Amino acid sequence: MDLGVRWKLHGDGRTPAPGAVVRPDERLSWPRTLGLGAQHVVAMFGASFVAPVLMGLDPNLAIMMSGVSTVIFLLATRGRVPSYLGCSLSFVGVAAVIRAQGGTSATVTGAVFVVGAALFLVGLAVQKFGARIIHAVMPPVVTGAVVMLIGFNLAPVTASTYWPQDQWTALLVMLFTGLAVVCLRGFWSRIAIFLGLLFGYGISWAFDRIFGRIHSVTGGAEAVDHWRLNLSGVGKAEWIGLPSFHAPSFQWSAILVALPVVIALIAENAGHVKAVGEMTGANLDDKLGTAISADGVGSMLSTAVGGPPNTTYSENIGVMAATRVYSTAAYWAAAGFALLFGVCPKFGAIVAAIPGGVLGGITVILYGMIGLLGAQIWMNAGVDLRNPLNLVPAAAGIIIGIGNVSLKFTDNFSLSGIALGTLVVITGYHALRAMAPAHLKTQEPLLDEGTSSYDDAAGDTADGQSAKS
Repeated sequence: MDLGVRWKLHGDGRTPAPGAVVRPDERLSWPRTLGLGAQHVVAMFGASFVAPVLMGLDPNLAIMMSGVSTVIFLLATRGRVPSYLGCSLSFVGVAAVIRAQGGTSATVTGAVFVVGAALFLVGLAVQKFGARIIHAVMPPVVTGAVVMLIGFNLAPVTASTYWPQDQWTALLVMLFTGLAVVCLRGFWSRIAIFLGLLFGYGISWAFDRIFGRIHSVTGGAEAVDHWRLNLSGVGKAEWIGLPSFHAPSFQWSAILVALPVVIALIAENAGHVKAVGEMTGANLDDKLGTAISADGVGSMLSTAVGGPPNTTYSENIGVMAATRVYSTAAYWAAAGFALLFGVCPKFGAIVAAIPGGVLGGITVILYGMIGLLGAQIWMNAGVDLRNPLNLVPAAAGIIIGIGNVSLKFTDNFSLSGIALGTLVVITGYHALRAMAPAHLKTQEPLLDEGTSSYDDAAGDTADGQSAKS
């Protein structure tokens, strides 16, 4: 059985020839491959280490399980889809809502475990029936609206939790990170979040030396005097040791909050497979279902031991595009580095010490970017918001999601925020479409531009006939 773990040496093993790319089944020399693997880990440092901290989960376990999930993904796709799996920011809002309802870390991981299982089943369905099953339920107007409300639902977390801890540090970090994203080029632009974190650490350390302790809220109800950057835990942490594990706990209220994230993950996977296929010139249509299922398995395995969910990471697409190296050998190296970081508690202590003000500046940009990805889905698919069939369910669902509107059924069961907003978008769109006049039911592009290529010829013929009828 070919597991995609054999690679041919590309050229002289040093650099790709002009105009050439290092394909997934090729590699450069092993020292260069190891260097590229380390580069991939650094590229996902920013978001993938901020996410578990924001979710209240162990960053050491997060990085360890990201390595394990990456190995699972590479084996499942037989080395044809180069990808690193890191903690998805789409779940940060879910974790915040669950904790606000009194949930624990076990409740969070239990809810996300179910999301991973749902993603796995969707992947199996795509393998059997083709991508058209996704498009039928989630046209671009629905997908974009759900991704948007998931991102913007996080705004109160930044405004009320992180930003007030140190508003001036937050402002400086936000400005620096924004400049890094816009003004830097290539690889440096891809690690802008990581650079923002480093800048925030430096600013917090300098402000502590210049101004002394700050008086602000740090997570409790009362404002207290405290250091912006507290590295006491780093000195106490061991160099070698296993992260902390815990079993998931399942509660229906938490599961219903988390399930809508499946839609965002499906969109992420479809976009990732399409982007890699276009960059490498390979037809990866047959791997979409496998990629989705592999993400689901990785997330289930990670959350089963108390870690965060994992999904394909866009930062690493940027690294591949900049280096023209798509070798899966580099991702095996990245997974190895991740496992090493995972057994270093001192590294996790450094991540856990990120000052609240720094998180305030970072999350202003990160959460906004998540929300605006929904708008990008609309733009790529040409969604016409002048059409009330698109406008009404999207508008209602987004406001419900952002405003955290609640619908109470009994004393023990209610829907609110992300869960209720997603339900309104999906059911509202399909219900209105069933009753709308014919002139409003214009044919829309599928999930994103070009995604129809995931379907086989028979499917395309059937779609063409339905469009004609």
